[in-house]
Amino acid sequence: MSVGLFVDEVFLQHQAPAEHPERPERLAAVREALDAAGIPARTTRTAVRPATDEEITRVHSAAYLGELARDLPGRRGYLDADTFFSPESFDAARKAAGAAAEAALQALSGQSPRSLVLVRPPGHHAEAGYAMGFCLINTVAVAAAAARAAGAARVAIVDWDVHHGNGTQHIFETDPDVLYVSIHQWPFYPGTGAAHEIGRGAGRGATLNLPLPARSGDLEYVAAFTQVVVPALRAFKPDLILISAGYDAHGQDPLGGMRVTTEGYRKLTAALRGLAAEVCGDRVVLVLEGGYDLHGLSSSVLASAEVLLAAEAPRAPDSPDSPGSPADAGLARPVLAEVRRALAGHLGF
Repeated sequence: MSVGLFVDEVFLQHQAPAEHPERPERLAAVREALDAAGIPARTTRTAVRPATDEEITRVHSAAYLGELARDLPGRRGYLDADTFFSPESFDAARKAAGAAAEAALQALSGQSPRSLVLVRPPGHHAEAGYAMGFCLINTVAVAAAAARAAGAARVAIVDWDVHHGNGTQHIFETDPDVLYVSIHQWPFYPGTGAAHEIGRGAGRGATLNLPLPARSGDLEYVAAFTQVVVPALRAFKPDLILISAGYDAHGQDPLGGMRVTTEGYRKLTAALRGLAAEVCGDRVVLVLEGGYDLHGLSSSVLASAEVLLAAEAPRAPDSPDSPGSPADAGLARPVLAEVRRALAGHLGF
């Protein structure tokens, strides 16, 4: 089956002010690395489309969408201290959300069960009613809501960006049918994502936060996936897995304080693809979020792409008690214990 590739020049036209880390060169470096490895020839490239008003307003307020449409096109400025816009930014953000939504729909239809959605601006900090943290429209949230509207009973979002995806969590925290999983540096921007944040109301137990201390690396991330993330996804049984794929936990990243390697990201992608093959027909969509060291970002996206393109899915990690499961969680050990206590009675914990 084909692997979808969503890229477009419009995402390079979201022009950053001088010295801003969320710059077009990020995506250019990713595309250069994929081109050099022959990745595009092994994928099905799909033309991007803008998300519809209906798709966007499933997760954002109509008033906020109206503000973006009125205030951004043809102008430059900032929506907060970090979040810039340029004349083409609204078009780029709308098409980023449309690309992610289309990838989710194609995964459900079987047209492209797996896709790489390589877009800018990122999205996971955008709240229902305002922009935040470089993000204008919550791309992965639009995709999850599109999948639900198309008939998916349950959707899982796994966010491995170094920053917690506050916007995504808040949009879905009362929804029991969207599982939001975030593994992130703590304490760190934006200050949300503590282990005790497990959702509210009917959605209690459908939010899973793994706030790891600075300097955590492959050991801690792989242990967290094996001991908590994969078992939770296995219990939830989603129809689709969306990855909010920020690569700023890479040890070379200038904004984060983590030590994940390129091979670490390969292992995380393999765990999620293996789980997707086990529970949801190999349906997994990777949506680019952060990552600000050009080499760390491009090499890690390439590693993830190679996993998604492999002819056979890797085996998902076994239960935490199985032989060979990582017993040493390093710096993550107390966090994983805290997470299990917080989720007691939910997701099989």
